[in-house]
Amino acid sequence: MALYLGVMSGTSLDGLDIALVDMQQCRLLATHYVPMPTALRKDLLALCASGADEIARVAMAENHWASLAAQGIQRLLSEQRVDAARISAIGSHGQTVRHEPARGFTVQIGNPALLAELTGITVISDFRRRDVAAGGQGAPLVPAFHETLFGHLGQRVAVLNVGGFSNLSLIEQASPVHGFDCGPGNVLLDAWIERKRGQQYDADGAWAASGSVVPELLEALLGDPFFAGTGPKSTGREVFNLTWLDAHLCKLPAYRDEDVQATLLELTARSILESLQTAQQDTEALLVCGGGARNGTLMRRLAELLPGTTVSSTAPHGVDPDWVEAMAFAWLAHCCLERIPANRPSVTGARGLRILGAIYPA
Repeated sequence: MALYLGVMSGTSLDGLDIALVDMQQCRLLATHYVPMPTALRKDLLALCASGADEIARVAMAENHWASLAAQGIQRLLSEQRVDAARISAIGSHGQTVRHEPARGFTVQIGNPALLAELTGITVISDFRRRDVAAGGQGAPLVPAFHETLFGHLGQRVAVLNVGGFSNLSLIEQASPVHGFDCGPGNVLLDAWIERKRGQQYDADGAWAASGSVVPELLEALLGDPFFAGTGPKSTGREVFNLTWLDAHLCKLPAYRDEDVQATLLELTARSILESLQTAQQDTEALLVCGGGARNGTLMRRLAELLPGTTVSSTAPHGVDPDWVEAMAFAWLAHCCLERIPANRPSVTGARGLRILGAIYPA
């Protein structure tokens, strides 16, 4: 077996997903989840906006992140009775704190040097910046992996990842894979319920389901320029955040908190629908992964909006929806070591294929 570890910490900032993958068969062998400590989550959220003493704060936060990842990796390997020497590499996404490809940069922190030191395993990280250096968006990076996993399923398949933000991979057998960010996934839903109810997320979309969509608010939100076009495009907390939402709310009458939540869920669903209809009409199957696959209200709404498309999680196709992204970064590490280009210019807009990642030897 060719064993790799993938470590993914997404924009939802709920925790670290660690996947042990046999890359010969591209098969998930074991997983471990590490909840994000409250203090680290607070520090990372604060780093998503400008502030004082950022260099020192970034350094301390990424040291904490790397230590947390190392502990999770050691726990997983111990549970599986796998020696660290058997692992070819760790593919570490790190934590995105800034993503502004229009200004020529994207920043993921996670101190891969410290992670290599603590685990005794080669670490590959910094996957996005080479694509940005080649004129690309640096995101999304998962469409090539989605094509590897699901390209055999049919003529017109779409894979939807709903994490903090949502992105689509459009797979047609006669064409290069296409993909782009659709807009907010869970990021606004999580932020609104945390502000109003002190909860980190809306379990199963229950609070959203208790409210009613506000048409004028939805129309205003969908009017953001980001939603026009099919990419290449990517986004992040720099664009979609509570300050952005408040700027719209202050122009409209006051609404019940649960109605705002319902409207934010509809924003996620509608932005996905419109992206899919614009970029790939007559999609046969929509496979959903990420935390959004566990949101029953969102899944039902997508099925209602796409009556001619089979909407399901990736689970019926043999891949747990919670672990697709962590697996993807194990795959990206494999591609780096084998010198296989892993970006897709049709997705990111880069000038060409590039080998992604920086290597920190064990």
